[in-house]
Amino acid sequence: MKRNPHIIPLSRDHHTALLFGWKIRQGLAKGAALDRIRPYVLYFSGRHLEKHFAEEEELLFHNNTGCPLCDQAIEDHRQIRALVETIRDPEAGTPETYRTLADLLERHIRFEEREVFPWLETQLAPERLARVGAELRQLHQHPLADDYPDAFWN
Repeated sequence: MKRNPHIIPLSRDHHTALLFGWKIRQGLAKGAALDRIRPYVLYFSGRHLEKHFAEEEELLFHNNTGCPLCDQAIEDHRQIRALVETIRDPEAGTPETYRTLADLLERHIRFEEREVFPWLETQLAPERLARVGAELRQLHQHPLADDYPDAFWN
């Protein structure tokens, strides 16, 4: 899918997040204990998702309140955060909670890539997109690697 070069770093993050969901599903399918998957969810959320959500909310959605697509993306972020908080409690998360997180994240990413980003690319002024791109290049100078040591998904 053709993407405006100024928001490509967010699309790259989406690829990493899709892999995160795949790893959760693989771990569950292979019978990995939730005690092994839970720390990875917290690691990835703290290191990747929160940073990514903040970038989208501050750089793209902030001045677009009232836009149904942006509002839905923000609501998705809220739901994903709530699932991570549920998983944070070792007594509360179930395999279904982890599956729901992976599924919601995948649906959310597809929604942003197929609907939200294309809409924003047509609605945001070229100067604003250029400012967003400059900030993202600054923030993504050293992309974070998903280098979690316990490959429970293998």
